[in-house]
Amino acid sequence: MSRILDQRILLLLISFLTSLQSTKVLSEWKKCGDRECETAMSRVQATTDYLGPDCRYLNFKTGEEIMVYSKLSRKNENLWTGSKGKDFGYFPKDAVKVEEVFVAEEVEVLTKETDFLCLHGDKYAFE
Repeated sequence: MSRILDQRILLLLISFLTSLQSTKVLSEWKKCGDRECETAMSRVQATTDYLGPDCRYLNFKTGEEIMVYSKLSRKNENLWTGSKGKDFGYFPKDAVKVEEVFVAEEVEVLTKETDFLCLHGDKYAFE
């Protein structure tokens, strides 16, 4: 009985730590093509396979095209945000090469709490 309780406590702790990680603010600032970050900034192609650490990240395979909508700035300039089909999320800029630039002048705006929530299907997953 004690062993089952220990396993449940361990699973609860792992679940809690995972939820903290997937709601962590990655940066307070981002650069976009417009103030609402609705305009695609560029089209990039994956140069390597990428599997993100949690549901906020965009997974892709080498050669896939991604539309970029924002780039984190100041604290964490390595991560960009983009979409591939219906999937949307963060990915490292070093895993892609720029194919076409749509917006030359970037606008820096504050991030929002909703920028760092997981998107599952048509709804946000609040952890």
